[in-house]
Amino acid sequence: MLRATIDAEVFKEAVDAIAALVSECRLHISAEGMRTRAVDTANVAMVSLELAPAAFEVYEASERALGIDITKLKNIIGMMNRGEKLMLSIPADSQRLNLAFQSYQYSLTLLDPNTIRKDPNAPTLELPGQVVLDGAKLTNAIKAASVVSDKIALGIDPEAKVFFMEAEGDTDNIRLELGHEELHSLTEVKARSLFSLDYLKDMAKTMGRAERIEVSIGVDHPVRFTFEIAGGAGKVIYLLAPRIEAD
Repeated sequence: MLRATIDAEVFKEAVDAIAALVSECRLHISAEGMRTRAVDTANVAMVSLELAPAAFEVYEASERALGIDITKLKNIIGMMNRGEKLMLSIPADSQRLNLAFQSYQYSLTLLDPNTIRKDPNAPTLELPGQVVLDGAKLTNAIKAASVVSDKIALGIDPEAKVFFMEAEGDTDNIRLELGHEELHSLTEVKARSLFSLDYLKDMAKTMGRAERIEVSIGVDHPVRFTFEIAGGAGKVIYLLAPRIEAD
C-alpha cells in the first residue's frame, strides 16, 4: 500500500537522478521512505537514492519492492509544472502505480521486481580525497571539458592546494583549478583518476541543481558524488568507475 503527496519538482529531481543511469529499477518503499540502488547495463556507474517521509506532504507506505519503468515515469511527470502537487497511490496487493495531477490520472503497470537486476551491494572503497563544492561549478567544468574531449581527469594537487579538473583532446585541452577560497572544503592528499564524460554529463543534469556536492576520489579509483535533494530530506550517491589510461 502507498499513499503519498509530493511537490512536482522534488519528485522530478528524484526520478531524474535515477534516470541518468538506468531505465528501470527496484524501488523499495516502507514507513521509512523510498530507496533504490542500481547499476547501469555496462557496470560502470551506480546510483543510490533515498527519500525520507519528510520529503512528502503526505506519506503512508507498507514495506514492498516495486518494479518501476523509470523512462515511462519520467515521461509522465515531465508534463507537470513547477508548484504542482503529485499524488501517488498503490492499493493493497495492486500491480499498478496511480499518479494524479492537474486533471490527469495515470495508472502505470508495475514491473515484476524479480525480472529486474538485483540491488548491487555498495562497494567498500578507500577514497582519501574529499572535496566539497557548488554543484554548478562541477557541472560547468563537465560541460566545458566535453567541448574538447570525451574524458576528464579529476584530482587533488596537495602541493598547490587545489582541486583540479582537466581534459585533453587531440588538439585542445582545458584545466580548471579551485583552491580553498572557491571550495567549501578540501582534503589535501594526492589524487587523480580519469573518467568518461558521457556518464558525467548525464549525472550533471541532476548534480547541477545541488547546492553542495561532496566528491570523494583517490588514485586510479572510482569517484563518488554525494549530494542532498528535497531540501535535505533526500540523498543521492553516484559512483563511477575510472577509465584506464593508455601508457
